[in-house]
Order: sequence, then structure tokens, then C-alpha cells
Amino acid sequence: MKAKAAILWERNTPWSVEEIELADPKDREVLIKMVASGMCHSDDHAVTGDLEITTPIIGGHEGAGIVEKIGPNVRDVEVGDHVVLSFIPSCGKCRWCSTGHSNLCDLGAVIMGGKQLDGTTRAVAGGKDVGAMALLGTFSNYAVVPESSVVKIHQWIPLEKACLVGCGVTTGWGSAVNTGEVSPGDTVVVVGVGGIGGGAIQGAKIAGARYIVAIDISPDKKSMAETLGATHFAQSIDEAMTLVNDLTWGVMADVSILTVGVATGDMVQQMVGLVRKGGKVVLTAIAPIGAMDAQLHMAEVTLFQKQLRGSLFGECNPRADIPRLLDLYQSDLLKLDEMITKEYKLEDVNEGYADMKAGTIVRGVIIHEH
Repeated sequence: MKAKAAILWERNTPWSVEEIELADPKDREVLIKMVASGMCHSDDHAVTGDLEITTPIIGGHEGAGIVEKIGPNVRDVEVGDHVVLSFIPSCGKCRWCSTGHSNLCDLGAVIMGGKQLDGTTRAVAGGKDVGAMALLGTFSNYAVVPESSVVKIHQWIPLEKACLVGCGVTTGWGSAVNTGEVSPGDTVVVVGVGGIGGGAIQGAKIAGARYIVAIDISPDKKSMAETLGATHFAQSIDEAMTLVNDLTWGVMADVSILTVGVATGDMVQQMVGLVRKGGKVVLTAIAPIGAMDAQLHMAEVTLFQKQLRGSLFGECNPRADIPRLLDLYQSDLLKLDEMITKEYKLEDVNEGYADMKAGTIVRGVIIHEH
């Protein structure tokens, strides 16, 4: 069938929106009629090369839609089901899935290559095979994806909101709740108020944090941070150091979470300096692949027993946590509507990423036409 998709042909070039030819789903694959796609910073990492993504590739790894067709041996969904796509698939069988760590599923090893689990692609454009970001390629109005990436949700949940829990909100929420282990009464610092940072603020609030200090260089993010649950706002880590010191009577934060667009080595020690003895530093932001320049006061980490933790997908289990977060949304505890700053057409994908880099939006969403 014919579809329309945004393709990255080479690094450091704009997304090209064009017609593709899409093959039918194969064994344990599903054809999705894409309704909405979140515009996550990681897709821009593919453009800049901060993530080593094989090109050409259809962008997008945060999406929601309706099952249009199923391939052989599909068991978990039927035609007409509403689904959210998880950017990391979960096989349910590997060591990580079977011990409740499906964010680390062994299938995640292939999501940067663009090819499906059988080593082939499903899309053709301009006579060339085209891969799919994270096996999904949600910057397309139709996509063939593995059943292991599909999570069924209630049909009454708006898909243009639900798409956010396929990556960004879930990653941020889990960074606070799972990796940061935020407890009632804690003081939490979130550095970077984007899609993931917004999720982290909300995770900290839902977990019962007393103070939530949001940091972003853009003063325009203050209102959004407060809407999502931040109690204080600062435009730099230096400014936040004084603020957190005053709020905690010199104890400092229990948890600091790094959710900026691109992490750099000089940020690590700053994050460590924000937390108390025994405090947790959560590194969720992506640094350029191969970066080895982290600055760290090793004696401080040892003598004050501070903890440095990485967080992939917020340590969430998508089949359990995506429905859980949507339950919180339906209960008005998790804000998704408020996080969507602007909606775009697929043809405006480059404009959306320009807005993101300019700091004028928290999360943009592509609404697909059919």
C-alpha cells in the first residue's frame, strides 16, 4: 500500500516528507493506521548523529493509532484495537523481561538499525529500502511494526494524547518514580523542561515530593513547569544551588534528574552537587555517542555516598506502565493535554523541530491525515 512518511536520507539534512510503498505485515507484525506522533528529541539526535542511526530511515518512535491489519500468528491485538507503540519492544522471554526489566529487553539491541526483527525493511521510497526508527517509524500515516512493540489501550482514550506515553512522558515519570525512587516529602530537582522533564516533574509530584525545582534556560518554560507540578523554577544550575540550599536548610535535594536535550560532561558534577549525602543523581538525557568527558568529583561520590544512576525508558515495563499512566491520566493525576504545546501536520515536521530547538514548545504532536 501507499503511505506518506518523513524520511531522513542523510545526517544533518531536513526530514523529507514523501510517498512510500509499504509492505504487508509479516509473521507477528501489525499494520497500524497512525493517528498521532509525538515529536521526541531523540529523533533529532538521529539527524545530528548524537545517536548512531542507520539511514535512510522513517523518523518517529512515539505514536498511537488503530490496528488496520495483522500478520500471521499475532495473538495480542485485533483489527480495530487502539494501541500505543512502545519505542522499546518487549519479547517477554529474555532474562530482562522475565525479571521485570522489559525496558532492557534484548530486542532493544536492534532498534537503531532501522530493520525489522527479521533483518529486513517494510518501506520503499525512491526505489530504495527505508528503515523505521525504533522499528516503528511513527512519522508516517501507516506503519508496520512488531507485535512486541504494541500495547493495547482503552478506545475512549484520545490517541493524540496517548501517543506521549510511548516514550517521553513514561521515561520522565519513571526517572523520578522508579530510578529516583522519589518518596513523600522529598526535594527533587529536574534539569530541562521538555517532554521528558515534564514527565519527571509529574512523576515527582505524584510520588509526593514536597519541593520540585525545575531548571530550564528558557524563562518561557516557567509557566508550564508550574502547571505540571513544579514548586520553584530557576534558569541555571548555579541559581538552583542557592535555591535548593535555602529550601532544605543546607541539606540539598534528595534526587536530581537530568532531562536536557543533549547532555554534556560538565553537567554531571553539577548534578552531583545538587544532592544531599546519599542522594540520587538520575542521568536520563542522551549524550553524544562515544562521549567520555564526564566531570566527576570521585571523592565526593564516595565520602558522601552519592549515587549516580542511568535511566532507560524510566525503568518502566511498557505493557504494565503505559496502561497505568493512562489510568492516571483518566483520573486527572497525570497531565497530558497540558504538555502538548502545539499540533503539526506531517509536512510541518521540520518546523516542529525548529520550535523545539528554540525552546518555544514542550512537546509537539503530529496529527496524521489519511
